[in-house]
Amino acid sequence: MGTLLLKKIPFWVSFLALGAIIYDLGFDQSESMQRILSSVYGTNFTLAFVGLVILYFKKEDRPKFKVWVFDFIYVVFVFFALRVVLGWQIPFFDHPNTWIYLTTIFVFVREFSAIKINFSRQYLNPAQLFIISFLLIIIAGMLLLMLPNATYSGIKPIDALFTSTSAVCVTGLAVVDTGTFYTTFGQIIIVCLIQIGGIGIMTFTSYFSYFFRGGSSYENQLMLREMTNSEKIAEVFGTLKKILLLTFFIEFVGAIFIYTSLDAAIIPSVLDRIYFSGFHSVSAFCNAGFSTLSAGFYDIGFRFNYSIQIYVSFLIIMGGIGFPILFNFLTYFKHLLVNSLKAIGKNNFYVYKPWIINMNTRIVVITTGILLIIGTVAFYALEYNNTLSEHSGFGKIVVAFFNSVTPRTAGFNNIDMSALTFAATMIIIFLMWVGASPGGTGGGIKTSTLAIATLNFFSIARGKNRVEVFKREISNNTINRAFAAISLSLIVIGMAVFAITIFDRKTGLLEIAFECFSAYTTTGLSLGITAGLSPESKAVLIVCMFIGRVSMLSILIAFFRQVKNLKYRYPSEEISIN
Repeated sequence: MGTLLLKKIPFWVSFLALGAIIYDLGFDQSESMQRILSSVYGTNFTLAFVGLVILYFKKEDRPKFKVWVFDFIYVVFVFFALRVVLGWQIPFFDHPNTWIYLTTIFVFVREFSAIKINFSRQYLNPAQLFIISFLLIIIAGMLLLMLPNATYSGIKPIDALFTSTSAVCVTGLAVVDTGTFYTTFGQIIIVCLIQIGGIGIMTFTSYFSYFFRGGSSYENQLMLREMTNSEKIAEVFGTLKKILLLTFFIEFVGAIFIYTSLDAAIIPSVLDRIYFSGFHSVSAFCNAGFSTLSAGFYDIGFRFNYSIQIYVSFLIIMGGIGFPILFNFLTYFKHLLVNSLKAIGKNNFYVYKPWIINMNTRIVVITTGILLIIGTVAFYALEYNNTLSEHSGFGKIVVAFFNSVTPRTAGFNNIDMSALTFAATMIIIFLMWVGASPGGTGGGIKTSTLAIATLNFFSIARGKNRVEVFKREISNNTINRAFAAISLSLIVIGMAVFAITIFDRKTGLLEIAFECFSAYTTTGLSLGITAGLSPESKAVLIVCMFIGRVSMLSILIAFFRQVKNLKYRYPSEEISIN
């Protein structure tokens, strides 16, 4: 009992300290309140340090060797944070509270990860847990954005909820200007919500819990296997680790490239350029579409910056193509590297492994490539003398390519969206509807769904009773899920369009349809009507964004009891279709 209490007290104090940070940053503080907050921070750091020392002295609770380096860094952070609380200065930080805030978050993650939490599949299935986690993050984000210091002039609850939903669902639709309406604190809240929403809160918490405790319950592993699409239970935490490492690596490299493309005359401060690069790298990889620029990349200082548009485009593609595809390519390149090294050495033996590039990767990559080419060519042809007229020859290609990439659920804009021709608008709606790929950070019905449906059309036309591709047969379950995803998406979008036409009767049907497709597919592009919509219409879009992010199919699976095995079959009948 004493050991259990010893483990829980530091966690609750760290939770209280995290709340103190939110209160500290969210409100202006008096000197007396600042002293109280400092005492909370100091208590948190002291308990964290003492608790960790005791943990290492107790042999039965001592963490595994792989955690030791992390805990050493953790102790260094806590040591310096205590010095700051006591009034000592530390190098590299002009604002002393910065170190306190970072360390408090560090401590909370460490303490939370050490708490044993088991989810029973008897009460929550993976779909329900996925949906509930997103709801909780959205509500928390809304409350944080309503703090006085998160905005310059305050925000309505419906607008805070809209922004939080848009960030967590990595949509990018905005009812206020992100760059001018929110303070730096508010923008940091948004980018954190984007990161959590893009990867998933369960990915973070599950992996760090496993890392610090060195194990997990069988029930948790079964849940996570379904949520990460892992084939084996043993691969679950390896997959989570790869997702986190790959995400942070790509975002870090992307931020470096974006930084190199920035003009010091437009953003003079080095820190501002670093912040801008990090914000847009996270937003791009997570396919969120949020920007600190009032006009997005259509801003006059970035409209002709083709380098940054190319870098952002590739970040969008990397995030949207899906983690399973990226991992499959990494496996393939590793295989090529190993065989190349063997060829250089004395051993010229080549190891052959069939189907390293699996069928899922082939379908997704081919479909993505076709959509990118068709979208670029179509946009170039349709907008050559319209929105592309102000660009040069190379610039026209880059802008056309960007507008083929960004509708695939990213939502950045580098043109005047309201000036698009009707034909180009319809192309963008189609690209938004298709969206990204399974296992990625984007939305839409997914590229694989479109590919399966198209293959099925040709299969029926040829009189075949099964769908075959790359000398493999697609399972009936996959085909059924693909058509369910298509049908449900059109039903939800149709209902949303119908509802908004009632609440905002003066708004054009094309603009409403574009907004609803953008919301459901978590794209974030708009023809400029978002801010002017009624609260009821904003609520419709909030629901649309949420359903689009978690998928209507997941919601149905979450709340309808699963039929495990049917040990009977009725006689089959043919139904007239056409």
